[in-house]
Amino acid sequence: MSKTKLPVPLPVQQYARCVNARNRPTDYIGDWPACGQVYPVHLRRNAYSDEWQVLGFYAERPYGSFARHRFEFVAQVWLN
Repeated sequence: MSKTKLPVPLPVQQYARCVNARNRPTDYIGDWPACGQVYPVHLRRNAYSDEWQVLGFYAERPYGSFARHRFEFVAQVWLN
């Protein structure tokens, strides 16, 4: 049995309100948040750039995450 411990995300559901929906790339294919709407999201740190990113949207390309400055976090619910 391997002794390697993989990181396990906490059992929480986070909610964030979009505050910046500008500058959509022309080649973007996927969901784009609307300003003022609240979305269920996950906040994760990028392993390569060490920046925090907001996940939870479908995208084919270039990538399905958004920068943290586009959202305002409004709630965090612990799941049992």
